[in-house]
Amino acid sequence: MQMRKLIYLDNNATTQVHPEVAEIMDYCLTECFGNPSTIYSFGKKAKRLMDESREKIAKMINAASDEIVFTSGGTEADNLAIFGIAKANRDKGKHIITSKIEHHAIINSCKALEKDGSEITYLDVDKYGIVNLEQLERSIKRETILISIMHANNEIGTIEPIAEIGRIARKHKIYFHSDTVQAVGKIRVDLKEMNLDMASISSHKIHGPKGVGALYVKKGTRIKPILYGGEQEHRLRAGTENVPGIAGFGRAIELAVGEMEKEAAKLSQLRDKLQKGLSERVKYIIFNGHPTERLPNTINCAIQFIEGESLILKLDDLGICASTGSACSSASLEPSHVLLAIGLAHEAAHGSLRLSLGRDTTDEDIDYVLDVLPKAVEELRAFSPPYKEFLRKRGLITKA
Repeated sequence: MQMRKLIYLDNNATTQVHPEVAEIMDYCLTECFGNPSTIYSFGKKAKRLMDESREKIAKMINAASDEIVFTSGGTEADNLAIFGIAKANRDKGKHIITSKIEHHAIINSCKALEKDGSEITYLDVDKYGIVNLEQLERSIKRETILISIMHANNEIGTIEPIAEIGRIARKHKIYFHSDTVQAVGKIRVDLKEMNLDMASISSHKIHGPKGVGALYVKKGTRIKPILYGGEQEHRLRAGTENVPGIAGFGRAIELAVGEMEKEAAKLSQLRDKLQKGLSERVKYIIFNGHPTERLPNTINCAIQFIEGESLILKLDDLGICASTGSACSSASLEPSHVLLAIGLAHEAAHGSLRLSLGRDTTDEDIDYVLDVLPKAVEELRAFSPPYKEFLRKRGLITKA
């Protein structure tokens, strides 16, 4: 029997490289492999390609090209923002404000700083994942040097009120950073309108290559490097730049932002069709995230009385790639910190499923998922002791 095509619904984890991105990267790898720091023409050619990408990225997020610092990805960009600001502003204070639903690159950086004597305030979120702005303002003190709140959550898709947070930060003259990794290329991102001093971006979330990202650093921001070596990237990120990756990154963001409105409309329609179908066909399902302030491509749900990992493996056998949440915590047996923060019980959080659509997702893909996923849930629940106990208590079966 012929295997049906792979249905990839884990685009918040990573995306397939766009053919035009692969093309420019191949050119860099084979025809333009010079070191951009050299002064002869071959190296200058590589630098020119890198500078063109820097300009493209800056244009797409309303920044200046010299405010873009290339990194190895979103995680390094987050680390540079957190540790770089902490190192450069010790004379002012050691207090940082973030939220309980940040990416692990932020959470674990803050925990590391706590061990070195910094004070971290982790803001609560409501049941939709929106940060509490009143708590934010109450948490600010004279020693506060940084606020870091992600733009769009990688697990539940909730979009935070970044511009409002930016206004609060500016009023109190505090640096404001946002992890915009999941937002750029999916929704409109204007760093100046959002009052941001720093923003992290990643290439492989927008059909670019892995291993390359950037940190936007507004002119005048007091920040120190966390890597030492040469004087690359405005002396903020030492090391020979990944020219093929940077060139691919530039083309990827250009394509993503250029096609964003059309893609967002298509993905929103498919997302809503999928969510409606699941709500009608799967009992005891909880949808997580904000109902309207959300990414156009993301559904997160908790399917009660099953283990999320078991469902992922069953879907894999059926040709569907999905996840239980962040790809960065897939090896953990603990339930998602994001789902716990929005108030989900441990048992429900263990049954989480994230379906993140992409540019290649079709109506036929959604139809297939709606056909097989409910059956997979039924099969797993048939072997679930908690489900049998639940039915027994309701008088739906006589034996546990």
